[in-house]
Amino acid sequence: MPTQVLFENAEHKNVLLEDFTSGQMVQANQHVIVHQGKAMLLDPGGHKVYSGALAELSTIVSTSDLDYVFFSHQDPDIIAAANGWLMITEAQALLSNLWMRFIMHFGVDEMVADRIQAVPDDGMVLDLAGCQLLILPAHFLHSAGNFQIYDPVSKILYSGDLGASLGQTYTTVQNFDDHLQYMEGFHRRYIASGKTLKLWAKMVRQLDIEIIAPQHGAMLMGKEHVTRFIDWLDGLSCGIDIMDDVYKLPAA
Repeated sequence: MPTQVLFENAEHKNVLLEDFTSGQMVQANQHVIVHQGKAMLLDPGGHKVYSGALAELSTIVSTSDLDYVFFSHQDPDIIAAANGWLMITEAQALLSNLWMRFIMHFGVDEMVADRIQAVPDDGMVLDLAGCQLLILPAHFLHSAGNFQIYDPVSKILYSGDLGASLGQTYTTVQNFDDHLQYMEGFHRRYIASGKTLKLWAKMVRQLDIEIIAPQHGAMLMGKEHVTRFIDWLDGLSCGIDIMDDVYKLPAA
């Protein structure tokens, strides 16, 4: 996957970094938001993608201008290299309050721990050099403490694991119906319940979204695909909704 500029104007840029995953690792996307020369890195990944992501980021913005590193939740494909990013930059990290004491198990040094900011359950508005980014609650989608980023300038919703697709070879969805086969298994098993999806859908329908950019797989571009995706999730049965036949004693 080549590095791709998703949006750009005189003061604002959104960049999808090259895919640095390989072998048995789950494919994962890293994104950068730059406003007035200041940057936020989203879900930077684990140790094996760290050096590649750092080198690529340096072609977009100086590491001294990296103001924030955003962790949508606690999974290792998002957060395992946290210490590396905090040690070589002065960036503030953003993480759900639920996972603040768990992140230290990924080897985060005590000397940088005070630069990890706890995000409250109801989210927040974050100022990136004058750009008001929305940190949206997305709890149980799939993590118990989970957030998404909405950028009102580019109109991109960075959806974390929601919208994840596995196995396709393209980076942008062209045919939504065909794409469902790559999303359905993940969403039915990893998302906690249909109720959480309905709450999320009600919230995000209030936003003007042009692109949904998940952490795994292809992006949904254009209002038609965005609307179809939200509608699909609004009616999806998943998680505990479909576990009746699983909760039973295993056969001998």
